[in-house]
Amino acid sequence: MSIRGAAYIAGVYEHPRREIPDRSLAQIHAEVAFGALSDAGLSMSDVDAYFCGDGPGLGGLSTADYLGIRPVFLDSTETGGSSYMAHVGHAAAAIAMGKCRVALVTLAGRPRSEKLGARSGRNFDNTPEGGFEEVFGGTLAGLYAMAARRHMYEYGTTSEQLAEVKVAASLHAQHNPHALLRKPLTAADVLNSPLISDPLHTYDCCVITDGGGAFVVVSPEVAKSLNRHCVAVLGECEVPKGVSAAPVDLTHTGAVWSGPRAMAEAGVTPADIDYASIYDSFTITVLLTLEDLGFIPKGRGGEFVASGALRAPDGALPFNTDGGGLCSNHPGNRGGMTKVIEAVRQLRGEAHPAVQVPDCEIALAHGTGGSVGTRAVSATLILGREAV
Repeated sequence: MSIRGAAYIAGVYEHPRREIPDRSLAQIHAEVAFGALSDAGLSMSDVDAYFCGDGPGLGGLSTADYLGIRPVFLDSTETGGSSYMAHVGHAAAAIAMGKCRVALVTLAGRPRSEKLGARSGRNFDNTPEGGFEEVFGGTLAGLYAMAARRHMYEYGTTSEQLAEVKVAASLHAQHNPHALLRKPLTAADVLNSPLISDPLHTYDCCVITDGGGAFVVVSPEVAKSLNRHCVAVLGECEVPKGVSAAPVDLTHTGAVWSGPRAMAEAGVTPADIDYASIYDSFTITVLLTLEDLGFIPKGRGGEFVASGALRAPDGALPFNTDGGGLCSNHPGNRGGMTKVIEAVRQLRGEAHPAVQVPDCEIALAHGTGGSVGTRAVSATLILGREAV
């Protein structure tokens, strides 16, 4: 069964604040939930499905109770930053099967206020791999740095080329009044920032923010009844990649599998994509993902980003026009939610005029959950501007 055209995203909302010391996680979930429902022209009483993998307490159960809803379909899929693309696909499938009609998806986090690093929210010591990997003191930045260094060794990629990913994101972020970092940067700025884990510098890393977001996925019948431009769900796929199947190749991600499957379901190719929201935990994440999704051949990502291809509105493949996780928002250390939201904005023509992609018809949103240096889940979502 294909989900193409089986569901639509009717409402989106991104929390405007990047530091929220005066709200609980549940309160942030509620604020973004009401925001997305209002954007869709719906109310909490319309919700019959709830998707939440990061809620406090018993996750989606506790948060649904807090929101005062009684969904007939509940999904607590947890694949880190890629969860939200997966939630769209799961919601569309549930709608296609007649399980629900209005699915609410929320995210909330407070790592900035709580002074937590990139690993907040999980106890990695209790994972199956913890006793074999954590004991050696590996860090998340270190694992991504390994992937970056290997790509440099295999293909001649340079730190200057990686820096251009951050430069493009910063040029977009200057137009976002809510972005944490709004100053346009140069490649020299990135290379002169403190080294975090060779070869990655401070500006090669995403920001850490409080915040959250939400979106509402609805059936075609509900979409037709709304006075809102609803964005069509065309295809989705999520695929994990680990280290248990040797040999381990640090130069590719699960996007080599999720991308082609999602595009095939949507009936599109990389050449059809007008805009791409790419998970950007680190600059190397973007470069690897672009290659694995088929936008450029493996090993040519450095040349591609250095050409200015990622810059909106006229680059070959405008990306992350809100500034992305590198400059704007990485709420709760999960950047997937904002990737979906900005893709919807582009398809509706609601991005900032300075970065709005002309005639944006097809958008891709891609999430990475975990670490490309060990194990991660890649999830690819294809969305279309087409009306109901």
